[in-house]
Amino acid sequence: MSGLGRFSLSSPGSASQDDEQGAAWPQVVAGARSLAEALPDLLVEARQVAMTINAGWHGRRRSGTGENFWQFRPFIAGEPVRRIDWRRSARDDHLYVREREWEAAHTVWLWADLSPSMGFRSHLSQVLKRDRALVLLLAMADLLADTGERIGLPGLRRPAADRHAAERIADALGHLADPVSLPPTEDIRRFSEVVLIGDLLDPVEETLSWMRKVAATGARAHVVMVLDPIEETFPFTGRTEFRDPETGFKLTSGKAEQWRRAYRDRLEAHRQALSDAARRAGWTFVVHHTDRPASEPMLVLHSRLSGIPLNGSGGAGR
Repeated sequence: MSGLGRFSLSSPGSASQDDEQGAAWPQVVAGARSLAEALPDLLVEARQVAMTINAGWHGRRRSGTGENFWQFRPFIAGEPVRRIDWRRSARDDHLYVREREWEAAHTVWLWADLSPSMGFRSHLSQVLKRDRALVLLLAMADLLADTGERIGLPGLRRPAADRHAAERIADALGHLADPVSLPPTEDIRRFSEVVLIGDLLDPVEETLSWMRKVAATGARAHVVMVLDPIEETFPFTGRTEFRDPETGFKLTSGKAEQWRRAYRDRLEAHRQALSDAARRAGWTFVVHHTDRPASEPMLVLHSRLSGIPLNGSGGAGR
């Protein structure tokens, strides 16, 4: 199996140690609120993040993603009134029609990994990886809905322009029976955008294969790798038992500190392979740690989707 693989990266999140330091590292949150219970609060937090991004964009904001992509033309007398785009027309004294072929082409697909490896936080962070991924997804839905985007969840919700998209998506996710790391690609089409948020800790070839499939459709993706800070540092020492939260497989090390360098090197190689693939495709790649504000990756995503470059930001970055 190439790459770091699910076990190697998931395991620090569920490690236990015999020494005093080990007692401080929580295991995967067994008593965490169910997803359905958590979603209302996460939706409120997402709205706050979206408001922060909108406020920070004041004075430099231009047309949203859809309006950069869609084409408007003046309304012609005699046309059916239903063709008028009232949102665009409300900005001045003219009536505008949005070209239907442009509207059909542009869709934003959103996906957050809600698999068991995401249900983790260490003492270095205050939020589960799952909850941070959901806040980012719902905040993005709120921002996109504000500009009239057609937003969908692959395999779960058909794209639609809906001002209440965040609530609809939260409801759909609350009824998700079998969460998977990567979304299906069958419905993704040319010119659409895909936002993928997760820890990306599956074997690297699985994620690269998904990226190749999406690239072949002609869509553009924006990938956010969400990690707990402990997954970067691997601070474990002494006798440590690592457990894969998705399979239950266990591995014990007598001196965990001896694995630290190899672990970090392998994590970096895993991440670099994903970053390189994103760069070659002209996609966004961002690494986000859950001890940092959610607004940081949101600014990068909003910048790329709205076509406004941030100072010092690149297409595939860290």
